[in-house]
Amino acid sequence: MALTEPSFTIGVEEEYLLVDKETRDLVSEPPAELMAKCEAALPKGQVSPEFLRSQIEIGTPVCKTVAEAGKELRHLRGTIAEVAGEFGMAPMAASTHPFAKWSAQQQTDKERYHDIANDLRIVVRRMIICGMHVHVGIEDEEVRVDILNQASYFLPHLLALSTSSPFWQGEKTGLRSYRLSVFDELPRTGLPPQFVSHSEYDRTIAVLVNVKAIEDATKIWWDLRPSHRFPTLEMRITDVCPLLDDALCIAALFQCICRFLYRLRRGNQRWRYYQPFLINENRWRAQRYGLSEGLIDFGEGEVVPCKKLMTELLDLVAEDAESLGCVKEVQHVKTVVKRGTSAERQVKTFEAERAKGKSDEDALKAVVDELLKETLEGA
Repeated sequence: MALTEPSFTIGVEEEYLLVDKETRDLVSEPPAELMAKCEAALPKGQVSPEFLRSQIEIGTPVCKTVAEAGKELRHLRGTIAEVAGEFGMAPMAASTHPFAKWSAQQQTDKERYHDIANDLRIVVRRMIICGMHVHVGIEDEEVRVDILNQASYFLPHLLALSTSSPFWQGEKTGLRSYRLSVFDELPRTGLPPQFVSHSEYDRTIAVLVNVKAIEDATKIWWDLRPSHRFPTLEMRITDVCPLLDDALCIAALFQCICRFLYRLRRGNQRWRYYQPFLINENRWRAQRYGLSEGLIDFGEGEVVPCKKLMTELLDLVAEDAESLGCVKEVQHVKTVVKRGTSAERQVKTFEAERAKGKSDEDALKAVVDELLKETLEGA
């Protein structure tokens, strides 16, 4: 039977931190009017509260192209910034705040979040972290699970391009994505398992639902998962990017990877399988070093610079970028590799300010100022 090609539609969700423009700290208790005004200014479902009151989440509608998603994200970022500005606040698209304390944050008063807090206790209270989630439309359930199994290999590549969380509670962590260290304290996180079919996936989730460990698959927080609400594959490993062009680049690259793997399936081929143990090592390398130290090429049996790996990846998905109309966005990978990620810029800014004689506190505030500026570039 001939395969029906997926739509490969795209949707992007981003989480932002709400920053006090004067103190540069997080606003632990923003006024209720802020969310009400954001909801009034945007279509239903495109903005929502997060677990902590100092966070806000936005999501695009289903888009046919990355360019369309980019237009939506620009509007969403700009609208949130405009409304937040009325209250002396600004949104920050970074995965951790450079110096905010998790113990000072307040939980959102919502039944789902009360349930999560009761279940996960101090682990979830530490979650002052933000991510970017990218949904790609893959309507056939079996195809979705097949691509899930293969796409895990590329998750460290996407993480390395996105890193924006080198600081935690005023400390330089030495990691480029400390967000992942915090997130991995939650249960049901990390790389997804391999499934022989969608039925096996359903049966696996049903075990936890039937014993009332979880209500449904929305409590499965893998780096990549079949969405419970939409006919999509949802990529969740990446940090949120301050620069919108970087975010669109990563979204486009994931969309292209999905189509590339579908093309392999259509030709009765598959991406080669590697043990999750090995992919986890690359996941750690991306988390620790970002783009600076390379990832392991398991075929070559050596660590390869990210520049070379990304060039090879661009070659793999060139046909897909053309078909999906996102050549420009995908080629932006070269700029990210050359310029570095947000995490690298943040550390450089901090060290430059310290070299001028600034205190740690003032140097970290300079990092916040840079992140606020970048969040609205192009918005």
